[in-house]
Amino acid sequence: MAEDSAQEKELPASQKRKQQAREKGQVARSRDLTSSLLLLGMAAVVYTAGGWFYDMGRELLQTGLTVSASASQDPAAMLQAAGRVLVLGLIVLAPVLALTFLASAAGGVAMGGWVFSTEALAPDFSRLDPVKGIGRMFSITGLGELGKALLKAIVIAVIAGIVIWNERGALLGLLQVEPQLAQMQLGQITARAFLWMASGTLLVAAVDVPWQLFQMNKKLKMSRQDLQDEMRESEGNPQIKQKMRELQRERARKRMMAAVPKADVVVTNPTHYAVALAYKEGKNRAPVVLALGADRVAARIREVAAEHNVPVIEAPPLARALFHHAELEQEIPVALYNAVALLLAYVFQLRAAPQRAVEPDDWEIPAEFVVNE
Repeated sequence: MAEDSAQEKELPASQKRKQQAREKGQVARSRDLTSSLLLLGMAAVVYTAGGWFYDMGRELLQTGLTVSASASQDPAAMLQAAGRVLVLGLIVLAPVLALTFLASAAGGVAMGGWVFSTEALAPDFSRLDPVKGIGRMFSITGLGELGKALLKAIVIAVIAGIVIWNERGALLGLLQVEPQLAQMQLGQITARAFLWMASGTLLVAAVDVPWQLFQMNKKLKMSRQDLQDEMRESEGNPQIKQKMRELQRERARKRMMAAVPKADVVVTNPTHYAVALAYKEGKNRAPVVLALGADRVAARIREVAAEHNVPVIEAPPLARALFHHAELEQEIPVALYNAVALLLAYVFQLRAAPQRAVEPDDWEIPAEFVVNE
């Protein structure tokens, strides 16, 4: 039954399922990518600060070994010496620990972004089950990880061997040069070794990254029942409903603004309201409202109209009547036919003979459509 259930999960994960997985800390991660970045960082650190590490290591060794016989019998003196060694050791380790943290963070961000989840930190006692542990070891995923680890070990060993062989002359020559020069040359050889090993692990990571993404997507796949359950849950969620309404309003607003250039005229209040009208003879029985809005939306309608040379006419009584009584993408109310006919006639006059166009004194708004503000 479990196999049948797994086979049914053939649908890609929804955005909600992916988000829930992220909240639980379940995102694709590649240890090989992190290892590659760490080796690259080590190469850069050794190349740029190898001398500092050498000096600090020498000072650490000297501090640990230069304890007098009398001091070795004094607990306070020994404690003080141990404190100095500890401080120096922490100073030497600090850059390495910082580099390890940065490499881990960079590898995680590169794969699936920054994710912090307390659920991922919670203990999972099921992983202590020896039977399940053996099952994981011999699963396809476990065998794949084992093969990948062996491949990486072989690649690093081969590269390290090649580097040592190629640098054998320089390594033997270190015994014959001044310590300062030997230190510099050893740092350069070590940096090159790290760089070549990083290149090798990057090749492994190039295979591992797509594999981890594939495995995660496969793990998050949904059955049709999962999808139906999620949809039912979402439909009952007030926040989801609110978000859907906001998206619908935004789509409607964008569609409305896209229709403004097709308008024959925009009538305004002049600042509070704006209504875009279009009339195509033979296609429309009456003028149709393409866009309407108040305040900011009205201002945007006016801007779009100006950008596309659509006439903008100030007719406050008509603008108020249309805004309060007309519907978007519908024909205007019958009672406003005369008023809008006067408006369109005036617009046509402006286009044909602007000097002789006369704006109506009375827009003939029916009393029941008059809006006083």
